[in-house]
Amino acid sequence: MKAFEVNFDGLVGPTHNYSGLSYGNVASIGSQAAQSNPLEGVLQGLQKMKTLADLGLKQGLLPPQERPDIGTLKKLGFSGSEKDILESVGKSSPSILSAVSSASCMWTANAATVSPSADTSDKKVHFTPANLISKFHRSIEPPTTGAALKAIFKDPRFFVHHEPLPASPQFGDEGAANHTRLCADYGKRGVEFFVFGRHGFMTGAPEPRKFPARQTLDASEAVARMHGLDSGAVVYGQQNPEAIDAGVFHNDVAGVGNQGVYFYHEQALLDSARVIAELQKKYEATCGEKLLAIEAPADQVSIQDAVTSYLFNSQLVTLPSTHGGGMALILPKECEANPAVFKYVKQLQAEHSKIFKEIRYLEVKQSMRNGGGPACLRLRVVLNEQELAGTHQKVFMNDKLYNELVTWAKKNYRDRLTLDDLRDVKLLNECRTALDELTSILGIGSIYPFQLNAGKA
Repeated sequence: MKAFEVNFDGLVGPTHNYSGLSYGNVASIGSQAAQSNPLEGVLQGLQKMKTLADLGLKQGLLPPQERPDIGTLKKLGFSGSEKDILESVGKSSPSILSAVSSASCMWTANAATVSPSADTSDKKVHFTPANLISKFHRSIEPPTTGAALKAIFKDPRFFVHHEPLPASPQFGDEGAANHTRLCADYGKRGVEFFVFGRHGFMTGAPEPRKFPARQTLDASEAVARMHGLDSGAVVYGQQNPEAIDAGVFHNDVAGVGNQGVYFYHEQALLDSARVIAELQKKYEATCGEKLLAIEAPADQVSIQDAVTSYLFNSQLVTLPSTHGGGMALILPKECEANPAVFKYVKQLQAEHSKIFKEIRYLEVKQSMRNGGGPACLRLRVVLNEQELAGTHQKVFMNDKLYNELVTWAKKNYRDRLTLDDLRDVKLLNECRTALDELTSILGIGSIYPFQLNAGKA
């Protein structure tokens, strides 16, 4: 049965702002307190989705979350009317207000880890929402993320939904940003590559000195067990601590893979030669062909250039035969603006012309300023024809949905937002109005606290 890799992009939310919440993410810290443009952000994201759909790829979307998160503020002891709560936390604890107002769920590479039915023991697609415990503003996302995934992938004949891992430092899980699946064909068994930053229980193991390592080996192993993966087709590799300290907070800032190609930076992995050798060995044993591992030399692309340009936070996608076949590399425009990176990309395409048939540079500036490139914005889900038919259809991008969402965004989103705006209850009400309309457009039902609470009233 034919299978497809479907990209589900996160829709940029109405409260998209630059609070600098992600320590270890150089761009996020550097943009702190700058004025954001939520409307521009959502339109850039929609254009990115439409571009991939126009390339003949299956493209879906995941909705943003309700922000500011009043429920979390109540758990933290703030009380009174919603207006009173926002004004109180804005005055006494602006950092908390920034955290519960973050639109970070747009980076759906962190939404979950997904294993396709070709890899799992029960031959179903498995989803495990990431617990995201390393950052408070992201740790409040999993309940709504899980609800959205269950609304879109709800047929139990095809899909299995797990609970997030225990919310403890030993099981810090950041989802697909540290997970890559490699295969000869999407519908056949592949190798799942988990990259971690630190050990959960082992002491004395290598760790970064400056920035925190977010993914643990123990979390990756637990996800592999829950998904019923064959250990002979799973590889674990550790991030280079020096790369994390340079700003590679997730492995998808230093490596990207698709089918039989893995493209990575020379300094991305600890004990890189051993890890890549294991990956190649298991890939050949599982898939019956050789894996092409392309290492970008540090003397051509420095780790600093990789972080600022997000060269490896690109999307490497397989084009359908109707669009020429081969692979396309979807890069942020920052790669085009960086002389060293632009030169390297041209050389890469020349050396591997049979693979990289197309290079696209996309404008995702609003996301990039907060530290999220093209790969951060998408969750990859491999679905065969039956599973694709069993997925909620209204979330798939086409011309009609694109036009409808552009109209919706222009009606509901602000074109400028500062941190002071977050305490305004009008913004909360605008967000709820937008999300209520969105769930109607997408036909996914009530998934947000304000909708569920209204239903109980």
